[in-house]
Amino acid sequence: MTSTSIIVKVPGPADFHVHLRQGDLCELVTPHVLQGGFSLAYVMPNLAPPIKNSDQALAYKSTLEQIEPGVQYLMTLYLSLELTPHEIRKAKQAGITGVKSYPRGVTTNSETGIESYTAYYPVFEEMQNQDMVLNLHGEVPSDPSTNTCVMNAERHFLKHLETLHRDFPRLRIVLEHATTKEAVETVKRLGSTVACTITAHHLALTVDDWAGQSFHFCKPVAKYPEDREALRAVIREGHPRFFLGSDSAPHTVNKKATATPNQACAAGVYTAPILLPLVAHLLESFGALDRLAAFTSGNGRAFYKVQTTNLRAVTLRREPFRIAESLSLKDEQVAPFWAGKELNWSIGSDDDLT
Repeated sequence: MTSTSIIVKVPGPADFHVHLRQGDLCELVTPHVLQGGFSLAYVMPNLAPPIKNSDQALAYKSTLEQIEPGVQYLMTLYLSLELTPHEIRKAKQAGITGVKSYPRGVTTNSETGIESYTAYYPVFEEMQNQDMVLNLHGEVPSDPSTNTCVMNAERHFLKHLETLHRDFPRLRIVLEHATTKEAVETVKRLGSTVACTITAHHLALTVDDWAGQSFHFCKPVAKYPEDREALRAVIREGHPRFFLGSDSAPHTVNKKATATPNQACAAGVYTAPILLPLVAHLLESFGALDRLAAFTSGNGRAFYKVQTTNLRAVTLRREPFRIAESLSLKDEQVAPFWAGKELNWSIGSDDDLT
């Protein structure tokens, strides 16, 4: 390390929205959480089949811990009609953190997602009583009759967020992976029990970057430049209820690179292996590097009520880091976001702490 190296320390980086998959793909991608600088992962339940009860969640957690024991995994359940208030109480006792809601058919493995929230009100009431977190994929399904499509699906969803907050004011709710100015403004207005995750790739992309580029295609899709600027602005502001949830979503290269007349490419951007350097690179680019620790650790940990003190710091050095073209294990191959591109930041060593 030279005397002119710029060092930034982040205590206990925490990613509050991660997809870790199953089988060989799970073996490949789970270690990338730690490789990307993160010691806490909030794990999504949309496997095939989904994680719908506490026993399944604990078994999945055990699998993840065997693959990479250096990460703290916070587990979630998939909101379905099989979920009951009794199971919510059981989940709380088992240390499960939240429940994820997917509107039917809007993203990967959401075919059994919900169509109406009212049927789940007893579950939400018990979640409120147990102080569990409700995570909302904030889109409604496309519907030509109402002029609803991927570009305005999030805006149409916000009325549901407002209703749920009104009916369950003590329930902690996280609007996941916001992409629009309207979403930012709504979350800011709703108050202390409503928070919002922002992904790294939505800080980088707009609609022009994914139209015709399958590796930048995700759900929700990146929107307009003014929407991206709203995401950046709320981070510059240092708002305490906005924090990183990467939505890092690995799909094999063949599923991302190919499409047929009857099958679109897979929706998802894979950022886990490069996440902390990537976020530092992006925040520096729009004048928010001083918010890095709060955005990638402090804000989310505070909202989720997980450890916020005596955290081991990860150091970043301001030196070039070239992203790999692909990563593979056995027959599984994934391509990270911005494959082959050079970032301005890299993860340092323990020697940088002295």
